[in-house]
Formats: sequence, C-alpha cells, structure tokens
Amino acid sequence: MKLQTVGKFSAVMLLAVSAAGCSSWDSMSSRQKATVTGAGVGGVAGAAVTGGSVLGTVGGAAIGGIVGDQIGKRQ
Repeated sequence: MKLQTVGKFSAVMLLAVSAAGCSSWDSMSSRQKATVTGAGVGGVAGAAVTGGSVLGTVGGAAIGGIVGDQIGKRQ
C-alpha cells in the first residue's frame, strides 16, 4: 500500500471511531446501533476500496447502514 492510502484510511478510521464515541449508545436500540456500526464499517470499506473517493466513502456508508439495519432487525 502507498503511504498516502494508509494515511487516508487512518484518517477515515479515526473519524469513524470519534463519531461512534460521541454518540449516545445507551438510549439507542440494538437495531440503531447495528445501523450506525454498519454505516461506519461501510464508509471505511468504501474509502479503502475506492482509494479515498468521497463517492465511494458515502456509497459504502449508505450500503453499510442498510445492511446493518437489516441485521439489527433480526436481533
């Protein structure tokens, strides 16, 4: 991996962890938690796959949120 790609991935990961830490997990249902987690993981994966593209990051977050919501529905 290029150093620039690792830097972008690290920045996105730091942002995702920071956003997760700021949210109020106690008042959220398990389905909501799964949706947020899926969006975070999807955003990081989308950024990694597309080389840090904004469209890839947002698309990955949207798809991850939908998948997380559906997984949370089953719990």
